[in-house]
Amino acid sequence: MAPTGDWEGYWGPPTSTLDWCEENYVVSYYIAEFWNTVSNLIFILPPIYGAIQSYRDGLEKRYMIAYLCVTAVGLGSWCFHMTLKYEMQLLDELPMIYSCCVFVYCLSECFKYKKTINYPLLFLLIAYSTGVTIVYLNWKQPVFHQVMYGTLVALLVLRSVYIVLWVYPWLRGLGYTSLTIFLLGFFLWNVDNIFCEKLRAIRESLPPLVSVVTQFHAWWHIFTGLGSYLHILFSLYSRTLYLKYRPKVKFLFGIWPVLLVELTKKQ
Repeated sequence: MAPTGDWEGYWGPPTSTLDWCEENYVVSYYIAEFWNTVSNLIFILPPIYGAIQSYRDGLEKRYMIAYLCVTAVGLGSWCFHMTLKYEMQLLDELPMIYSCCVFVYCLSECFKYKKTINYPLLFLLIAYSTGVTIVYLNWKQPVFHQVMYGTLVALLVLRSVYIVLWVYPWLRGLGYTSLTIFLLGFFLWNVDNIFCEKLRAIRESLPPLVSVVTQFHAWWHIFTGLGSYLHILFSLYSRTLYLKYRPKVKFLFGIWPVLLVELTKKQ
């Protein structure tokens, strides 16, 4: 539970099982955690662009679904941090499980020559996400969700490390960048939770525009959003030798990484 010092706002008292370190309704009467809310734009806009791009380039639908799952996480997190209502919390946390299951499927199927469907793996992941959903709806324990989510992330890390060490060493840069950015976000997430009282005290002594940099949960959104986006690019790159596409990372407006796909001749 967050320390005292929060204000009253449009959505009333929080009903969620979690209330983060950002002071409630300080910036806006209509948004409980302003910076934690708007930082979700990185989860929403770039993945929508990626999904459109994947559809336009005729890539496998699983990658378009992966992009849209990231967008769903961002929209759910936006609603959660804006309202701090339990129902909105579920819209944030459960899509995290579903999106990771899609990531696991994509990365597990990266060495298939044809656009096939692995029904046993698909069934296993659906059963996992369904089981987590049922348990979490009845046992409102955030640690349970965090462990189940962490398990999926660990699988993705192990699979990614295997790919860059033994299959595609030339993907180390992209793979390690994605992992490092995600872990940095996870580190800041823990700092925000553990040192919340000290962070709030520091914010009171800083000018408003400067104190924003201490909103580490918002930074968690930014870094994990970018890390998840880069992971999808990494997953797409791992299909290079097995599809008739040659992906190439370029930067939109010189800032944001996007994947350009070039058709290659069939061997």
